[in-house]
Amino acid sequence: MSDREQMQYDVVIVGGGPAGLAAAIRLKQCNAALNVCVLEKGAQLGAHTLSGAVIDPVALDELLPTWRTQAPQLATPVTQDEFLWMDEDQAFRLPSALLPKPLHNEGCFIVKLGEVVAWLGEQAEALGVEIYPGFAATEVLYDAQGAVRGIATGDMGIAKNGLPKADFTRGIEIVAAYTLFAEGARGSLAAELEQKFALRTAADPAHYGLGVKEVWQIPATQHQLGKVVHAQGWPLDNQTGGGAFIYHLPNQQVAIGYVVHLNYRNPYLSPFDELQRFKTHPAIRPLLQGGKRIAYGARAISEGGWQSLGELTFPGGAILGCSAGLLNVPRIKGTHNAIRSAMYAAEAVSEAIAAGRQHDTLNAYRERLVASPVMAELHAVRNIKPALTRFGTLAGTLYAGCEMWLQQLGLSVPWTLHHRQPDHLYHLPMNEATPIAYPKPDGVLTFSKLDSLALANVSHEHDQPAHLRLRDPELITPVHLHNDSQAECHYCPAGVYEIVQLNGQRQYQINAQNCLHCKTCDIKDAKQNIQWTAPEGGGGPLYAGM
Repeated sequence: MSDREQMQYDVVIVGGGPAGLAAAIRLKQCNAALNVCVLEKGAQLGAHTLSGAVIDPVALDELLPTWRTQAPQLATPVTQDEFLWMDEDQAFRLPSALLPKPLHNEGCFIVKLGEVVAWLGEQAEALGVEIYPGFAATEVLYDAQGAVRGIATGDMGIAKNGLPKADFTRGIEIVAAYTLFAEGARGSLAAELEQKFALRTAADPAHYGLGVKEVWQIPATQHQLGKVVHAQGWPLDNQTGGGAFIYHLPNQQVAIGYVVHLNYRNPYLSPFDELQRFKTHPAIRPLLQGGKRIAYGARAISEGGWQSLGELTFPGGAILGCSAGLLNVPRIKGTHNAIRSAMYAAEAVSEAIAAGRQHDTLNAYRERLVASPVMAELHAVRNIKPALTRFGTLAGTLYAGCEMWLQQLGLSVPWTLHHRQPDHLYHLPMNEATPIAYPKPDGVLTFSKLDSLALANVSHEHDQPAHLRLRDPELITPVHLHNDSQAECHYCPAGVYEIVQLNGQRQYQINAQNCLHCKTCDIKDAKQNIQWTAPEGGGGPLYAGM
């Protein structure tokens, strides 16, 4: 018998992002009598939400048809669309007529996704959904037959030494007929479920990107409300996938960011510093001249697509949204697919509970998803990400354009390119890689990682066990320390990992208090020695206007 307090609901949802809240709303739309609970590890809804973001409104239109009149302040219609190819000195605009339809953004909206999430939370609460921010789900609960019966929240008030403090509070068990997991990319509980139920047996390896984003306030003369710019090429080399985005928001703000595909090879590469270099390009610098950086953040995104989708159902629940990996890579859009997947799962759960079922496998969710526009969309672009990996950015982009044009003409290629290995296996050994000399930050246009953290409002309870753990500390050898050859010191966008000089000796240091919860270390660590776990609830970034 557990010594934890227990709460019971019809449905518990882990994650208060677009998918989790959409599932909660749809459940109440299907059956207002259902008792629905949403847990969010961030201090408030939207605190950990970060995306570009340009969204396709199709799913929001289906979920809440009046959203445009209810909350017009949330979304800025796209008014101008540019795609740039860049070298070190110039930016070449590709003619709009040459771009296949998926790369156009007409009819889409620029949003701050955290604000959309906060508004969705208001709609869910108005329907009677119970939402608990600041509570991290840290454990999956199973019944005697091995089915998921709910989750447990983490204990609070534990000191660094593992002993209870004066304010210690035991976690709570939340049990339900069905549990839905919408944790975002690289969800820690979803990863446990994938292993326990062998959900990825028939899937390609998962793939991810790291998105690093800033928001700037710029002079009115440089601002073009509704303008969307995407760019490829410099500063990345041809074998490193990724690209930039610039979105013009209201109030003379622009979101500027860089996404680097995490199957890159050079362990000296720093996605954060690639964004800083990008801002110095002659075509980009004038946009930010005289402006002020007002926000910063970073987040991993799921990029595997159709081939990397595992089974998403298991006895007692389902995996939704970005935890499932439903991003359309060439469109750089996944919110609409996340919301649709949540709606399908909610409908399946509502039907199951109405039929008196619980803790079984939601086959109806799988069937709805397979037959949906979500899967059709992902299947149509299934070869794009593997092509970029296999052929390089230039040839891969040309291939992608040809295949998407064929799709537009009603022709589908009969082959499927596959992901060969997970991201962490792509690293070259340090002694075979070329170091990258990033320019020193000037504090005006370019910045350091540590200077950026204040804009992410990162906060963790200091006296708690580190949530970033080494599975085997002995893998940090003297050779690594002597050569500074730890890739996480470069790819982490928050300066969490350092090799420091203490008492005349080089030591490996984890600054867990800096963590942005981007999950990149959990994904990219070559030896898979770093494990990200949920810290005490409410810890992490507090993104505002992201």
